[in-house]
Amino acid sequence: MASETSGNAKMDFKTFYNVIDGKLEPTVKTRHTINPSTLEANPEAPLSTSDEVDKAVKIAHEAAKEWAAVPWDERKNALANFAAALEAQLEDFAQMLVWEHGKPILWARHELATDIGFLKGFCELSLPEETIEDAPDRKIVKSYVPLGVAVGIVPWNYPVHLAGAKLGPALLTGNAFILKPSPFTPYSGLKLAELGMQFFPPGVLQALSGGDDLGPLLTTHPLVNMVSFTGSVPTGKAVMKSCSDTLKRVTLELGGNDAAIVCADVDPVVAATKIALFAFCNSGQICMSIKRVYVHESIYDQFLDALVKHVQALPFGVGETAFIGPVANELHFKRVQKIIADINDAKFAVAAGGAESVPGQKGYYLPPTIIDNPPESSAIVQEEQFGPVLPLLKWSDESDVVQRVNGTDSGLGASVWTRDDEQAVRVANQLEAGSVWINTHAEIVASTPFAGHKQSGLGVEWGVDGLKSYCNTKAVYRRAF
Repeated sequence: MASETSGNAKMDFKTFYNVIDGKLEPTVKTRHTINPSTLEANPEAPLSTSDEVDKAVKIAHEAAKEWAAVPWDERKNALANFAAALEAQLEDFAQMLVWEHGKPILWARHELATDIGFLKGFCELSLPEETIEDAPDRKIVKSYVPLGVAVGIVPWNYPVHLAGAKLGPALLTGNAFILKPSPFTPYSGLKLAELGMQFFPPGVLQALSGGDDLGPLLTTHPLVNMVSFTGSVPTGKAVMKSCSDTLKRVTLELGGNDAAIVCADVDPVVAATKIALFAFCNSGQICMSIKRVYVHESIYDQFLDALVKHVQALPFGVGETAFIGPVANELHFKRVQKIIADINDAKFAVAAGGAESVPGQKGYYLPPTIIDNPPESSAIVQEEQFGPVLPLLKWSDESDVVQRVNGTDSGLGASVWTRDDEQAVRVANQLEAGSVWINTHAEIVASTPFAGHKQSGLGVEWGVDGLKSYCNTKAVYRRAF
């Protein structure tokens, strides 16, 4: 049975443990991360070994059997109560994201609100049985049954939202779920699972924190039935290979190189302001943020000027008025610094930014950098930067710009900006991406499937299709005897 606990218990956000079998479990060894805005040490977090993995998976394997037998409405109510409890502690989780990830409090609260909205949205979905045939001599019914033990491997850029976006569908459909947060952001995932102890039976929602070896221990475990991974393309390919030996179900949400096509009929100042939001929020560290902008040549100069003026006024920091936070960890900071150094070495026209640090800022801060019309073949156009660096490119011919936008291995998202509805739909229908937005970007809802084309992913998250990802399809044929 699902827990009847009210969820009013407040949690301690200074100590962090694994969650195994409904208990807070310490590990022999611990590790800590660095606050990217202050460079101070964060609290100690568990360092799991194969022993913790084996224990958690075996417990999940048994718990999944009982949880699958709990009626859908009871599972839904447990998830809804979990979402309400998270909402009641939104500020505590948001403040944790500030020191864990370096998000400005604006974006930390936004991430929590998005996750809570998704958890509530999942509760509005269902997977009823479907009657395929109902003839006098035969009846065929299709149903969806849980896979068993699902593992969610969550990246560091949105550690709360992407954890909730995986655990919600997994638990709703009757699976036991083990959350593996990123080694760079272990804290929020552990606290989500700790919060879940109040609502889900022991073993149904667990969390394990560890180093780089933890993921392979989970993906190769014979009792894990499904892995949902969000992260880079190379790591996604490694996850898929790792799961292939036991034929685990795999959902991969991988990198993107989202393009925005800005047409000649828009107000360049308004469009630049909106596109800046989708390109530089979370310091560009979003899989589906705008990463290259194709602007019609007739408004290019006006758009560029407006974009530069806007981003140069964005405030740094993590406080109430800040927009641009630090890059989330030292490893990625150095990676984006290398991208900026390569741009400078290539002598591309830098319209804004271009420095490899921000004077007066102690943490991993980088200025918003805008590149003025670099070559189409350059790395900054063809590869995902995943940071506050944005190339602008000119276009004049519609068919040509569509071909250029489609000319990468990525196909996560794209957007078209125009007042012409006919043009918007015509262009959107030609773009090779799982999500296409018109006059907006990166708007997501729990009811809508999210998937990548080409090397941006495999399988589907969210929506009814996402629920099915956590299930086996079962057909029952019935005849009278």
